[in-house]
Amino acid sequence: MNAAPGAPDGAAPDPDTELALKILVAGGFGVGKTTLVGSVSEIRPLRTEEGLTEVGEAVDDTGGVSQKTTTTVAMDFGRITIRDGLSLYLFGTPGQDRFWFLWDDLSEGALGAVVLADTRRLEDCFPAVDYFERRAIPFLVAVNCFADARSYGADEVARALDLDRGTPVVLCDARDRDSGKEVLVRLVEYAGRRHSARILDSVG
Repeated sequence: MNAAPGAPDGAAPDPDTELALKILVAGGFGVGKTTLVGSVSEIRPLRTEEGLTEVGEAVDDTGGVSQKTTTTVAMDFGRITIRDGLSLYLFGTPGQDRFWFLWDDLSEGALGAVVLADTRRLEDCFPAVDYFERRAIPFLVAVNCFADARSYGADEVARALDLDRGTPVVLCDARDRDSGKEVLVRLVEYAGRRHSARILDSVG
């Protein structure tokens, strides 16, 4: 039985689970990472949220997310069973620059990552895209479709982010369990193909 590296104590997979994979959920401040992890998790999600303070106003850009009152300061954690024999451990990363030092530890042993994007603040996901590209960690971009945001197609978002060819872009609603699960399934499929290709290249 394989458990995902870095899983919290007491979060071991069920006895019937044969494989558990580690997935990161990243993106800018207020893009919906905590919401996505919470909506798909089959266990009560672990959250490390703190209230926003006046001290943080100088470094936390709340433009476009003025209703946000809390922020993740370490990680979010959840678990979802994709099918019999396969479960995912979900680690939501903090979005602000000052917490990026945690990303290296969180990304260790990860199969891949979901980069959540908000088209109203698309530039906020550039650091996450750059991080995973530089470390050759497979990722996809999931556009969280907010009601008051202008709609863009997947191809338009891919061009705006200058993604490497083949990097998937999907549209989703982070609040909806089925939508979030579909994002994760797409990521596992894509990451699996990437890892298989690397193995074949190394053999060749």
